[in-house]
Order: sequence, then structure tokens, then C-alpha cells
Amino acid sequence: GDLDKVVNLLLSLSGRLARVEAALGSLGPHAPAEDKLALREKQRLLVAQLEDAKELKEHVGRREEAVGAMVARYLPAEHLQDYQHFVKMKSALIAEQRELEEKIKLGQEQLRCLRESL
Repeated sequence: GDLDKVVNLLLSLSGRLARVEAALGSLGPHAPAEDKLALREKQRLLVAQLEDAKELKEHVGRREEAVGAMVARYLPAEHLQDYQHFVKMKSALIAEQRELEEKIKLGQEQLRCLRESL
């Protein structure tokens, strides 16, 4: 459960950071200074939060290794491989699901912008 939450947190923060950076990049030279300042502050906070989340993921990874070592003592080799595969695939699938959700959201946003521009 913690792994799910940390992976989702990392993906959420990196997605939000990407959107803020895109917004900063799209600001023209005549954009109000307070808009730029607000986006830069948001960017700074997201970068700090992302670093904290990475540390949290490392902690969860160390805990996962400890649990894996404990589980290895009680499971036969075949079941241990199944367990390790499950844990590995779960993280990968969570990341893939989140990426697909972000792509859908981006596509819907682009579609909305296209409709508004027509």
C-alpha cells in the first residue's frame, strides 16, 4: 500500500511540475511579473516536494527489501519469485496507469482548447 501511495505521489508531483514548467515556458515576454513569480514559486515548491518524495521512495524501497528478506525465509523459491514479480509489476503498472491517465487528461484539455478556438 505504501508503495502505491509513494509511486502515485511521485507521478503526481512530476506531472504538476511539468505543467508548471510548460506554463512558465508559454508565458510571453509581456506577461505580468507577478504571474512569473507565482509560477516560479510553485515550481520551487514542487521541486522540493519531489525531492522529499524521492527520499520517501528510497525509504519504502529499503523497507521492501527488509520485507523481501523476511518473506524469503518462509517461502519456497518458486513462490518467492512470484512475490518478487508481483511487487515489481505492481509498481510498473501503477506508473503506466498514471501515465495513461495523464495522457487522457492532456488529450481532453487539448480537445477543449481546440473546441474553444473554433
